[in-house]
Amino acid sequence: MSDKQATLDEQVRGAGRARWLDVAKLVGSIVVCEAAGGVGSIFTAPAIATWYAALDKPGFTPPNWLFAPAWTTLFLLMGIAAFLVWRRGLRHPGVRLALVIFGVQLVLNVLWSVVFFGLKSPLGGVVEICFLWVAIVLTIVAFWRVSVAAGVLLLPYMVWVSFAAALNVSVFILNP
Repeated sequence: MSDKQATLDEQVRGAGRARWLDVAKLVGSIVVCEAAGGVGSIFTAPAIATWYAALDKPGFTPPNWLFAPAWTTLFLLMGIAAFLVWRRGLRHPGVRLALVIFGVQLVLNVLWSVVFFGLKSPLGGVVEICFLWVAIVLTIVAFWRVSVAAGVLLLPYMVWVSFAAALNVSVFILNP
């Protein structure tokens, strides 16, 4: 085998390993995000048919069945966005900071479910979702600097959380 052929074989093997590493990173990113949603649902699910059902809600409240597929899709998009940033490499400028900010917003996302549904606190939910909203904006900016596609993938999440914030504020006002 020639030196050229050996070098080519090494490059092909290296590319194959890199693809598998990317697949593992993608799956891991999605699993982490969906798991966060799962943790949040531990606090949400028991309250839906009881406490939440008894609350006065605004006319723009979507049906309960819509929330699970919406959040599942948003967590999927978040996972893909995190992967796009992570795959740039932790040594790439801005990647570590972007992933830390992303982690903070993911924790704040779960915390909203704990506060609003678990503690049954619409006021606490309003306060917490404001912190979440700011963290999402910071995440979008940090992701955008590393990967425009990653930033774009978070825009539906920003829209949904903005809608959720309006819903949360309305529930707080309607249920003094």
